[in-house]
Amino acid sequence: MANPKANPIVKPFYDSATGSWQYVFHDPETMKGATVDVVMDYDPNAAAVSTTHAQEVLDYIRDEGIEIEWILDTHPHADHFMAATWLKRKLDAPTAIGEKVTGVQELWKDIYNLPEDFPVDGRQWDRLFADGETFKVGNVEVEVIFSPGHTLASITYVAGNAAFVHDTLMMPDSGTSRADFPGGSSKDLYETLQKILSLPEDTRLFVGHDYCKGGRDPACEATVAQHKAENIHLSDDPDEATFRKRRDERDATLALPDRMLEALQYNIRAGQKPEPESDGRSYLKIPLDYFEPPKG
Repeated sequence: MANPKANPIVKPFYDSATGSWQYVFHDPETMKGATVDVVMDYDPNAAAVSTTHAQEVLDYIRDEGIEIEWILDTHPHADHFMAATWLKRKLDAPTAIGEKVTGVQELWKDIYNLPEDFPVDGRQWDRLFADGETFKVGNVEVEVIFSPGHTLASITYVAGNAAFVHDTLMMPDSGTSRADFPGGSSKDLYETLQKILSLPEDTRLFVGHDYCKGGRDPACEATVAQHKAENIHLSDDPDEATFRKRRDERDATLALPDRMLEALQYNIRAGQKPEPESDGRSYLKIPLDYFEPPKG
């Protein structure tokens, strides 16, 4: 496990358009840090990608004097565009994601009918982390935990007493994250949640999304102990069958995220546009009638 004596300062940033949380964490002693799941702006009506939120993150990094050592993503996101490649150009830091991203690339290469030569070996990132790997951000030791369920490639970064759990948990009043995307699995999600909830009780869990249940303000952090006591999908300590029934029935009523079919083309490329076509423009493809509408 990560060294509890070296804990990071965590700065969250909220993207209201997608309900997404993005983070910068750093070691206060060395001022070395990392970004997690930073968002590019996307206007679906104009099909326009811009950098307003990513620039806000970049301005914070520069204003605080943080030296970014890693540009991290937890998985290829389905509801927002990744800023990894843009940040790499600005910060000259390596990008990283979990090694199972290759499976997501293969899956969506088929769904999008991408060219045969589209690479599905993860080369779009500088580093692919395996389960159990550790690395340092300043004096903060970071451990990678393979965390499938929401996607087949998801990972968690445990940095000191902070864990970036992406789309496994929501805030306690909203439960857990969906597991019905291609490659997702409620069985895998249940097993992942057991691993996350076995972290020390005071571990700060930082979620990937919040949709402000009941109109409350956006929130991003709760401890392991709080989730065990208050999470609406977990506080009764459900067995696997109960949890999976609860999760699967809920997922059957959910529509796809409104940016999903656009975002994954961008995100399986580590936050890069598709190769320009003969007119110099990049294009996104939409697979018609591949997905079914929700049942309820």
